[in-house]
Amino acid sequence: MRALITGGAGFIGSHLAEALIARGDDVFILDDLSTGSVENIRHLKSSEKFHYTFDSLQNRHLLAEMVDESDVVFHLAAAVGVRLIVESPVRTIETNVNGTQLVLDAANKKKKLVLVASTSEVYGKSKEVPFREDSDLVLGPTTKGRWSYAASKALDEFLALSYWKEKQLPVVVVRFFNTVGPRQTGRYGMVLPNFVSQALENAPITIFGTGQQSRCFCDVQDSVQSIMRLVDSGKAVGEVVNVGTDEEVTIEDLAHVVKQRTRSSSPVTHTPYDEAYEPGFEDMLRRVPSLEKLERITGFRPRTPLNAIVDRVVAHFREKEKLAASNGDSLEEPVAAVQTRAQEAS
Repeated sequence: MRALITGGAGFIGSHLAEALIARGDDVFILDDLSTGSVENIRHLKSSEKFHYTFDSLQNRHLLAEMVDESDVVFHLAAAVGVRLIVESPVRTIETNVNGTQLVLDAANKKKKLVLVASTSEVYGKSKEVPFREDSDLVLGPTTKGRWSYAASKALDEFLALSYWKEKQLPVVVVRFFNTVGPRQTGRYGMVLPNFVSQALENAPITIFGTGQQSRCFCDVQDSVQSIMRLVDSGKAVGEVVNVGTDEEVTIEDLAHVVKQRTRSSSPVTHTPYDEAYEPGFEDMLRRVPSLEKLERITGFRPRTPLNAIVDRVVAHFREKEKLAASNGDSLEEPVAAVQTRAQEAS
């Protein structure tokens, strides 16, 4: 199979590329490196089955050519992270909606299968736990920028499903629930890498809000296996499917798990949402998926336990620290520096 991954230099995209190549597929990635990183894919460059292009989805001729050469498109390119969403709402909406429209339009010309990445954010403030794919979506007011991301991804879903119903373009929509693992950056507000980074430095582990909000953290390897199986099954076309785990943990408890697994002396502290993001910031108390549909279609259910997930992230950070120390580099490079290297590499 020949697979195109938009956002392939990102966290999930790079792990997906790795898994597809491991099973013998040819992988092509398209990434503008706005949030992705060359470092995520550097280890794949030696493979003859790996091909990368650093450019924007706005380059329609290039996008059309890459879609034409592929059997399936994994559309993962999107604005990511709560901090980025709050600080750049225009970019969030334009990136998500316009990018998805361009990919669907290009794929429709040859009726190529498209997997569209959505998010558990679309469930909004719903209290009907666990969240089922046919549940109502309950979003906050448009005056709260917090909900622009959820609204943009919901529109992505409407677009994808409309292409299926009206134009018979085969699409699969997946709603990711807090995918975590090695190579995820804390730069855009991702909670687990931030907690691990703080714990390893014995700095305060900073919880936003009360810490009683709960989430279900899914190992990226399980997320990747889920979407590969959904695409391979042929039974998910025209469907929306939750992808995640239903092992629920409060953010307060997550902080203490990280502290324990790292043997850190860090204190656990709290910062009000108004200070962390913006005045009037709203969050969801619980976010738990129903996995019945995923298991029914694929026969697979993510089961990696939280302790194992945290240990993998900790090991990744420690390896990065060793490399940074040996090279005299900082742990995380500015995006601009990564983009410059990407241009040179291409």
